[in-house]
Amino acid sequence: MGIYLGLGSNVGDCEAQFRLAVAALKERDVIPWKSASLYWTQPRDVEDQPWFLNTVLEVRTLLEPDILMQACLEVEQKSGRIRSVPKGPRSLDIDILIYKNRVVDTPHLSIPHPRFRERRFVLAPLAEIAPDLADPVSGLTMLQLLDLCRDEGVVRRENRGLL
Repeated sequence: MGIYLGLGSNVGDCEAQFRLAVAALKERDVIPWKSASLYWTQPRDVEDQPWFLNTVLEVRTLLEPDILMQACLEVEQKSGRIRSVPKGPRSLDIDILIYKNRVVDTPHLSIPHPRFRERRFVLAPLAEIAPDLADPVSGLTMLQLLDLCRDEGVVRRENRGLL
């Protein structure tokens, strides 16, 4: 079982932000192993904003979850991310979706990501690269979770990934 990161952006050149994020993650010993396709996705909570570009990376790292989260936050900050509007526009968002079969629940970090099962824009790319990956909480595979997902937001797959 691997480590999966979700990437999202809807400000500026989103694909370029992702490519810079991949390079910055490598500098922090987080090595991208596999990339899902890029997906254009409809904003969900705050709808009056540009569509998002999303993808999922499977990565290899020896960093523990809390240190990995810090590395992801540093990469977001390096991209110019400003957290002014919750769920609003962002140059780059990096979430730890799954960290092997571990469950982490602290005031600062929850793994698996607490809402990934409800988000088609996360499940579609996850199911693309790891259809048989089991959610460490429910035991359901990513493909099963995608089939059960009630999110009706539009998710449009591009025919290219980052790697």
